[in-house]
Amino acid sequence: MKKLLLTVCLVLTGVALQAQVTTPQPSPKSTLQQQVGLTDVTVEYSRPSMRGREVFGNLVPFGEIWRTGANQNTMITFSDDVTIGGTKVEKGTYALFTKPNEKNWEVYFYTDTNNWGNPQKWDDSKVAAKVSAETYELPFDVETFTIDIDNLTNNGAAIGIVWENTYVSVPFEVPTQEKAIASIEKVMNGPQAGDYYSAAVYYLQEEKELKQAEEWIDKAISSQKQAPFWMLRQKSLIQAAQGNKKGAIETAKKSLAAAEKAGNKDYVKLNQDSLAEWGAK
Repeated sequence: MKKLLLTVCLVLTGVALQAQVTTPQPSPKSTLQQQVGLTDVTVEYSRPSMRGREVFGNLVPFGEIWRTGANQNTMITFSDDVTIGGTKVEKGTYALFTKPNEKNWEVYFYTDTNNWGNPQKWDDSKVAAKVSAETYELPFDVETFTIDIDNLTNNGAAIGIVWENTYVSVPFEVPTQEKAIASIEKVMNGPQAGDYYSAAVYYLQEEKELKQAEEWIDKAISSQKQAPFWMLRQKSLIQAAQGNKKGAIETAKKSLAAAEKAGNKDYVKLNQDSLAEWGAK
């Protein structure tokens, strides 16, 4: 009996000691959060490294479904409905699977995220979107598998997949215009100076109804005791975008003077560059 108790104690002690050991994971987990326009995008994935191995065509075979990372499914979450390869994808979380080939990859957004690796049985009805993405050869090796959200604009971005010397880009679109215009219309029922300013800048960026943008920026400026140099700067750009260079030059000179008075070198340089571009004397 004593021997049995001693054996049990030794086993339990060994388990306790083992549970206290902390070591690095070979494929550490990573979480990427990025706002694209007004849409939040989150990517959760594990990052294997090359470690001297040939990756694509060997470690990751061509023509076979790949979990696109290591361990549990790589997952991507969109806070709004998005468009991928012309297909509308509802907001939510998707497993990101790929089928690497030499010249292009097939990329799948899969509704079932409860898999460790690939699904035991692939179900095409669970594919929310499928796109073919061209591969690009890099002039250097990337040791650790990386997913990024790049090529950011107000209305979209691209999921960038990089490993070894291969780069794959999957563009997607977000509903920024719909959300921004709805917000502008709602707020304009009782706007403040900052609302007018933000709406004017957004319309300038999107090249929408520039006359309306100028009206809004004028209202923002008129509500201030002294016209801020950054508001004057945006007004000059709106005027220039409408072909009113004379007005743009006049406004830019006011912005330049206000920026010099405030000691803001960035806006001084921006205005000087624009005045030179517009042929100011």
